[in-house]
Amino acid sequence: MKATFSNVVELPEKPIDVKYFGNLKEKVIDSGLCSHCATCTTICPVYGITAGDKPIDFPNWEEECIDCGSCVRVCPRWDYKPLSGLGDYIEILAAKSKRYKGQDGAMVTEIIASALEMELIDASLFVDRTEDWQTKVVTIRKPKQLEKGTASGTKYSFADVMPEMRRAVFRAKKGLGFMGTPCMVSGLRKIQKEVASFREKVNLAIALFCTENFYYHQLKEFLEKKGVDLTKAVKTDITKGKFIVSLENGEEVKFPVKELEEIVPSGCKHCIDFTGVESDISVGSVGSESGFSTVIVRTEVGKKIIDFIREKGYAEFSEADVSVVEKLANFKIKKNKKNLENL
Repeated sequence: MKATFSNVVELPEKPIDVKYFGNLKEKVIDSGLCSHCATCTTICPVYGITAGDKPIDFPNWEEECIDCGSCVRVCPRWDYKPLSGLGDYIEILAAKSKRYKGQDGAMVTEIIASALEMELIDASLFVDRTEDWQTKVVTIRKPKQLEKGTASGTKYSFADVMPEMRRAVFRAKKGLGFMGTPCMVSGLRKIQKEVASFREKVNLAIALFCTENFYYHQLKEFLEKKGVDLTKAVKTDITKGKFIVSLENGEEVKFPVKELEEIVPSGCKHCIDFTGVESDISVGSVGSESGFSTVIVRTEVGKKIIDFIREKGYAEFSEADVSVVEKLANFKIKKNKKNLENL
């Protein structure tokens, strides 16, 4: 798919006298500010920018970059204005799907399935995984696909959602659903402002509560030192300051999340958006009783889907403890604010 800008605008000024990717590399990637949202990979007209389980790169950019400036125009960290807190919302609630099993209330799965049934979208990107917990982005076209066991649950490593979105937008007819971390949603909103096809076709954006993410190879190596074989894991979770890996034999390996600090990517240390304030719906476990998801409904699109779920009786609802969500949102601000002040 060839992405085209909806109008002609003035390109950002170059801090250094090289091609635009060279400027992105110096100002965002090499400086440690890059969140690995991979929005730049989605827009590059020569498909030169790469993501995956390593920092964003553009091999041979000096020769291959056509200096169009697309990458800096959609990068949420280029002219970084950090977002934080609960953000604007219509309602906050706790919910548990009656149709699907998941890490908590399986509400991301339920929301996507319901949006497909409502024909708001005809496809959605979803983060699945391999047997050894490497992330794998799949396109969901039918709710039945969401019954697969590995589709649900949290995966604490980067997923190539944005690169896959480029292909998915081209194929979608009615609309596309999107799920990702707060930085990915920020990238989506940037690209929607610039490119008509993304603006017109991505109809639903779900954000996952996020404190930080990891490169898979680093997380795997770290867990191996803890005696964890990820091929034997059935669930990974972060709760009450602990990273917990549940194994097939019923055992759990637990350790303080702060022990992971050595492998937290630099870009995550500059983020203060815990809830994904630019999404249509935000979902996480914080603020709900065990087995439920906290759902922040932000837009009319999000409200329409939740109302549909209520009407169909697809989920059980209860009250969420907003103060707990606020506490975690404020904790992330406090934790990373000093890093932002040093930019």
